[in-house]
Amino acid sequence: MITSHAFSTLASIPSPSFDSLHAGPLTFRVYGLMYAVAITAAVLITRRRWAAQGGDAAIVVDVAIIAVPAGIIGGRLYFLATSWSEVPDAWWGPLAIWHGGLGIWGGIAAGTLAGVWVLHRRGVTIAPFLDAAAPALLVAQAIGRIGNYSNQELFGRPTNLPWGLEIDPEHRPDAYAGDAAFHPTFLYELIWNLGLAGVLVLLGQRYRITPPGLFALYVAGYSFGRIFDELLRVDPAHHILGLRLNFFVSVTLFVGGVGWFWWSQRRGSNV
Repeated sequence: MITSHAFSTLASIPSPSFDSLHAGPLTFRVYGLMYAVAITAAVLITRRRWAAQGGDAAIVVDVAIIAVPAGIIGGRLYFLATSWSEVPDAWWGPLAIWHGGLGIWGGIAAGTLAGVWVLHRRGVTIAPFLDAAAPALLVAQAIGRIGNYSNQELFGRPTNLPWGLEIDPEHRPDAYAGDAAFHPTFLYELIWNLGLAGVLVLLGQRYRITPPGLFALYVAGYSFGRIFDELLRVDPAHHILGLRLNFFVSVTLFVGGVGWFWWSQRRGSNV
């Protein structure tokens, strides 16, 4: 007779059998490959959306050339500032992004600021461009979460649900060494991001939303989803009042994004 625990184990999501691909003498980390795919997808989607608004599609590549490295640097700096204990204990540790460790908040902030700088120098209207990029960023972030799956990182508390994620013993926190399956928070976020991207596209098509209203909703919507992820995740993190630091960041950005959207729709945008 199959018990409920045995059934949940049989139905759980297996851990990945590899985290890198080999081509002759070259080794490619799946984590890095997913980021490359994510960046490519973001550029292609933004080009299509920006061109549909009458913008010059070539500017999207110009923005990406500056914004992507800035986003990687910002993401790494945020990770180093908030999760230093997770950095490999070697001289190259702070640079080891192939082991994971890119804080999304730092990446979004630095990448957006760099992109805005490029747009300003080129004389491109910033707010509509941000709205064109918002769904593309969500798709990119969803693809990037596949890299977290390959690294067996950023998962949630133990669970017996049929979609629990199997984690190999060497990747489990010490407090959960005896547990085999965990909430796949990477999958929750992936689904949320893709759904939110679709919602933003539909809102832009059906309603007259003053730019950068869609980008403000992107900030608010993504942050709202992260609030629940942060309540589930068990990877090491700084805590304040017993809650993860990124929980408070998510709440703050959710409130800020909602306020930004309300303000932009009442006042209009001349950016």
